[in-house]
Amino acid sequence: MRLLKNIKINFTKNRKIAFIISLSLIVIGIVSIAIHGGLGYGIDFSGGTLFELDFTPADETIDPIEIQELRDCLTSNGYGDSNIQSFGDPHHILIKIIASEDVQQDQIEIVRIIQENFPEFTSDKEMNELVRRSEHVGAQVGEELRGKAFVAILISLLGIIIYIWWRFEFTFGIAAVIALFHDVFITLGLISIFNIEISIPIVGALLTIVGYSLNDTIVLFVRIRENLKIYRKEKYESIINHSINEVLSRTIITSLSTLIVVVSLFIFGGKVIHDFSITLMFGVIIGTYSSIFVASPLLVEYHNWKQKRSLKDRHHRSKKR
Repeated sequence: MRLLKNIKINFTKNRKIAFIISLSLIVIGIVSIAIHGGLGYGIDFSGGTLFELDFTPADETIDPIEIQELRDCLTSNGYGDSNIQSFGDPHHILIKIIASEDVQQDQIEIVRIIQENFPEFTSDKEMNELVRRSEHVGAQVGEELRGKAFVAILISLLGIIIYIWWRFEFTFGIAAVIALFHDVFITLGLISIFNIEISIPIVGALLTIVGYSLNDTIVLFVRIRENLKIYRKEKYESIINHSINEVLSRTIITSLSTLIVVVSLFIFGGKVIHDFSITLMFGVIIGTYSSIFVASPLLVEYHNWKQKRSLKDRHHRSKKR
C-alpha cells in the first residue's frame, strides 16, 4: 500500500531548523529533570513496599474512598512519604511506602491504620481480602537494578553501533546511535515533565523505543545505500531526499498503525500499563521524527564536512607545490 505518490519534499533543506527543535526539546527535558531534582524512580529502583488494597464497601450506597482523605490519614500516622494512586477501579488503591526490611510488620501497621480510620470500607474483610497484593524491593536491590538497567541500555546501544557498522558503514552507525540517544533523552524529558516514575516497565518501554526507532532508521538506510549505487551522478543530499520520500508512505503507515495499538493500550489497558503505554506513545512519535529529521540529515552534514575537509587538504597540497 502506497499512501503518498510522487512526493518530492526537501527534508534535508531545513535540517538545521530540525536540529534546533531537537536541541530545544532536549534542553527543556534537562531543565525539567533539574527542577524535579532528578528522575522520579518507582519502587523497582528506589526500594520500598507497594500495597494494592480493596476498598469496596459492603454498603453499595457509600461513595468510593477519597484519595486525599486516605493520604491525610497516612500522613498523620507517620507515612507522609507514601505515594497513593487509584487503580482504574475507584475501589482499588495502590499505596507505596518507603518501608523497613520487615514487610510483614509494615503491612500489619498499614492495615491497622486503615481499619481504624475507615471501618465502612474494611470492617467486613479479612487481611487477605483487604490486601490484594504486596511487593517489596529493598533499597540496595533497587540501586543494583538501577545500575543494571543503565548498563543494559548502554550495551544495547554499543551492540547497535557494531551491527550497523557491520551492515552499512561506521558513519551510518554513529548517525543511528545519535538519533537513538536523541529519542531516549527527549522521552526521558517528557517522562519528567509528565511526572512519570521510572520503573522496570518504563525501562522496557525505552528499550522498545530504541528497537522501534532503529528498525525505522535501518529501513531508510537500506534505501539510501541502494540509491547511492543507482543515482551515482546525483548530489548526496538529493539522494538522501529521494530515499526519505520513497519510504515515507511506509514510515507513516507503520507509525500510525503502531500508534493505534499503543493508544488502545493507553485507553483500555488500565492503570497498570498506563505509564508504559504513554511512554511508548512518546517514543513512536519521536522515533519516527528522528529517522527522517535527525539520522539521515546527519549523514548529509557528515558528507558535507568530509567534502570541505577534502577540498582544504587539496588546497594546502597545491600551495606547497
